Amino acid sequence: MANNVSKKNILIVGLSGAKKITNSICKHLNVQQVPMTISRFADGEIMVKPEVSVRYKVVTVIQSISKPVNENLMELLITIDALKRASAKIINVVIPYYAYARQDRKTLGREPITSKLVATLLERAGASRIAIIDIHSEQTQGFFDIPADALKASFITVREAINKIHCSNLVVVSPDYGGVKRARQISAILNLPLAILDKRRPTPNHAEISNILGDIKNKNCLISDDMIDTAGTMVAACKVLKDHGAKSITIAATHGILSDPATERLSKAVKNGIISDIYLTNSIESVYARKIPNLHVCDLGKYLSEIIKVYYSENGSVSTVYEHYAPRHIMK
Repeated sequence: MANNVSKKNILIVGLSGAKKITNSICKHLNVQQVPMTISRFADGEIMVKPEVSVRYKVVTVIQSISKPVNENLMELLITIDALKRASAKIINVVIPYYAYARQDRKTLGREPITSKLVATLLERAGASRIAIIDIHSEQTQGFFDIPADALKASFITVREAINKIHCSNLVVVSPDYGGVKRARQISAILNLPLAILDKRRPTPNHAEISNILGDIKNKNCLISDDMIDTAGTMVAACKVLKDHGAKSITIAATHGILSDPATERLSKAVKNGIISDIYLTNSIESVYARKIPNLHVCDLGKYLSEIIKVYYSENGSVSTVYEHYAPRHIMK
């Protein structure tokens, strides 16, 4: 346990969208979850109540705003409100997957900025601090007027992938310009070349790839991305890489949203030899139920337990946790 942190002071609340990851976090922290009653009225209204006193306590709530998105969001908001009204001193909220993150700006007239709306709702409900993982755009931190950590977990899937594939002649690939910063950081840490796919998205969930910047011929490609939704874009990207001479393609992404027909698309691509392996985290726990060949699920429990220790410590640092988990020397 980190300096100045006693496990008896750590109160963890796990909600419906994060049961497995909360169990893993509590196992690594060696603590029990706060017992909660979560019930629904006949009309679907949600009632949440902590079964122990949280008065003047620091409480950490864990919830992925994944499918069913709006149910999980409301459950989280109601939980925060219940804890606030029960006189909790500080309410830390860890959101492994933050829904609505892609609605972070207006691209056309009359469009909402729903990511900002969700941030405002979390604040107004009573959250003291927010932690979100591999957010679609790090500028989302600016939507909050409370401390907000945009945590990175992409290096966990990348490290796992590198440890398993043992390939030489690797190149890190960004699937679009939006992911260049992430891919560049990984390529710099691993001292590997970088390639970028020139992707345009004319409509939601549809993308066109017209060019590749960088040399991928006869290379083992490692694609790093924040999420896979319907997998149409990802599979199209892998096909383009294969058509341009890539030797193998491994995907390392954080959030496995995997909306239909993602499972079918990815399974077919693996079976056809287009994709070698897929690495996802358990930020969305329905990923465990996916029957996709060569799918590897990386547990974020230990990593998030270290982040939570920092929140309960007077002199902890998130940066030290990054330094411990970064894949800086795994190529040596």
